[in-house]
Amino acid sequence: MLRVAVVPGSFDPVTLGHVDVIVRTAALFDRVQVLVTHNPGKSALLPTDVRADLVRTALTDAGVAGDVVVDVLTSGLLVDYCLDVGAATIVRGLRSSTDAAHEIPMAHANHDLGGIQTLFLPAGHDTSHISSSLVRQLAALGTDINPHVPRVVAVALQADRSARRTPAST
Repeated sequence: MLRVAVVPGSFDPVTLGHVDVIVRTAALFDRVQVLVTHNPGKSALLPTDVRADLVRTALTDAGVAGDVVVDVLTSGLLVDYCLDVGAATIVRGLRSSTDAAHEIPMAHANHDLGGIQTLFLPAGHDTSHISSSLVRQLAALGTDINPHVPRVVAVALQADRSARRTPAST
């Protein structure tokens, strides 16, 4: 039987921590569905399709092996998506106890709604401090984000920042 896992996230933007979790998930499962989601509670920096493309490129550049597919979910329940693609497991990376406090109730809800299990992978020691929110803040301030994101993301955010500059601010 094919072991399928879903790695969901807003990936706004994808970070080296996200890539690490996906790489480790690919080593554990036969197929991984990386699911770029829309969080109505957040204002996204990048459009969903751009985020999905950045994830695809970051994974290709990282040499991710195995059957890894990047998909988009803009509406509906994660648990329904999992059932549709034959996934019995959701994989979530945890950076801290704050992440766990948020993720554990969601894991229980997904199990109650569809029998989907959640596997928590601790963040690597070298990426546990990285969050998409931190990257967005650093990028907005013009700080070097290269240590925190795949190269394709740094280039895309720099281009986006340059495009937003007005002649008066250059």
